[in-house]
Amino acid sequence: MKRVNEILNHPQYNVYLQKNMEAEKDRIFCRHNLQHFLDVARVGYIIALEKNLKVSKEIIYTAALLHDIGRWKQYADGTDHALVSAELSKAILRDCNYSDNETHLILTAIEKHRKGKKLVSDLDFLLYEGDKRSRPCVECKTIEGCNRFEENEKPEIQY
Repeated sequence: MKRVNEILNHPQYNVYLQKNMEAEKDRIFCRHNLQHFLDVARVGYIIALEKNLKVSKEIIYTAALLHDIGRWKQYADGTDHALVSAELSKAILRDCNYSDNETHLILTAIEKHRKGKKLVSDLDFLLYEGDKRSRPCVECKTIEGCNRFEENEKPEIQY
């Protein structure tokens, strides 16, 4: 997990986290911060273990830490944050010595994490599912205004 910790200490990564915090300072719904990123990683890793998927913990954590770093840009101009996050992640992955194959796998999963369509790799699936299942919606005070659930659907704890 050495490279994961390098990401956490990467100056540009921390700039993006700060931009997310500033953009979401008045947000009443779930935030896109380090806690969310770690929750996504942990849930994704649990799912990988349960399904016996051969994706390393380091790669799961890497994708989770980076998947929403461009959320601030979506608030600013409506750009798809998944695509922005993938673009912003390229330099960070390079600086933290990820191989071309690892980088491609991670960036593809980040690009796909919003839609849940055409999930090809196990990492695509793990990031998508980890993102969707990591929120503590059962205790949410603003769930009535949230768009995560259909009418009359109730959140359940899964992980």
